[in-house]
Amino acid sequence: MNYRPRKTKITHINAGFDFLGFNVRKYEDKLLIKPGARQIRAILTTIRTVIKENKTAPTEALIRQLNPKVRGWSNYYRHVVSSRAFNRIDSLVFTALWKWCVRRHPKKRRTWIRRKYFKTHKSDNLVFTAVRDSGEPLTLTKAQKIPIVRHIKIKAAANPYDPNYSSYFYWRSKKRTAGSSQDGFQKA
Repeated sequence: MNYRPRKTKITHINAGFDFLGFNVRKYEDKLLIKPGARQIRAILTTIRTVIKENKTAPTEALIRQLNPKVRGWSNYYRHVVSSRAFNRIDSLVFTALWKWCVRRHPKKRRTWIRRKYFKTHKSDNLVFTAVRDSGEPLTLTKAQKIPIVRHIKIKAAANPYDPNYSSYFYWRSKKRTAGSSQDGFQKA
């Protein structure tokens, strides 16, 4: 007999479930959607792998490889409750980069390593930075700097084909384009 595990899992909303990389769970009376723990581990594994594969690479090359990964992952999860996940990722990325720096300079002091690789950028301390040939700094994108964005809820009775709601949809489209971005979301 060919046994296959069932794909459907029936669970109570208080226990939560994972769907498309998100964890959906009800905490007391609030429904929270967060990045899944498996996806957090996956991005950290990817980042650590990139850092380990570039042990001798220039700092600028490492930052150029890490920025799209951090930015892309953060943009995918910026519409849900992800502030703590972003903080955790930034903290563990900092630890991995610090180990990378110490490995490159085992005989240098911590203050020297900090001054060389971690700068203050726009009131944010300890930003992993490389100086380009042009003299401009290239900084690693922090996940916490990606703004959390919420969807604008539409009125249930609103119909775009009803002339009574034309002013509502005009206001909505104006607010959407004047808001945070072009994708129809508003900053939280």
